[in-house]
Amino acid sequence: MKRFITIALVLLLVLLSGCCLVDKKQYKADMDLLIKSEVETAVSLLEAVYNEHLQSNSNLEDAKTLAANLLRDLRYGDDGYFWADTKEGVNVVLYGRKDVEGRNRLEDKDPNGVYYVKGFIKIAQAGGGYFDYSFVKLGETEPQAKRSYVKLFEPFGWVVGSGYYK
Repeated sequence: MKRFITIALVLLLVLLSGCCLVDKKQYKADMDLLIKSEVETAVSLLEAVYNEHLQSNSNLEDAKTLAANLLRDLRYGDDGYFWADTKEGVNVVLYGRKDVEGRNRLEDKDPNGVYYVKGFIKIAQAGGGYFDYSFVKLGETEPQAKRSYVKLFEPFGWVVGSGYYK
């Protein structure tokens, strides 16, 4: 009888572990889809600003300023936000970090030695995609694992991204 109970408990633990793995995989898949979709929406906003600039023959720098202001204020879900860096690594927008805006982040790296902005640029220039790294969440002090989706908006030369903490 003890053997039966032990086997039953082991099987139950294996099943529960499997459920947790499925939930984690599903969560990752759902979040990946969400951040990709949101970045594509943000890029479509930038396209609208750029097209308005072309139609009105306005100053490109004014269009970039408007686009940065809109992107800075754009949110989704409970804590979703966007950032943008130039292809040269200069930050254009970073939620809650106006002190970083205008600074070149090309040599910034996470605690594991990952040059995340270089990674963003490389992936974005290859057509867009996902990137894993560590980053300090706003209001916290320790870096956390993060996964982001990035895409290039060529008319401004901006790499636009959003992510989630794993």
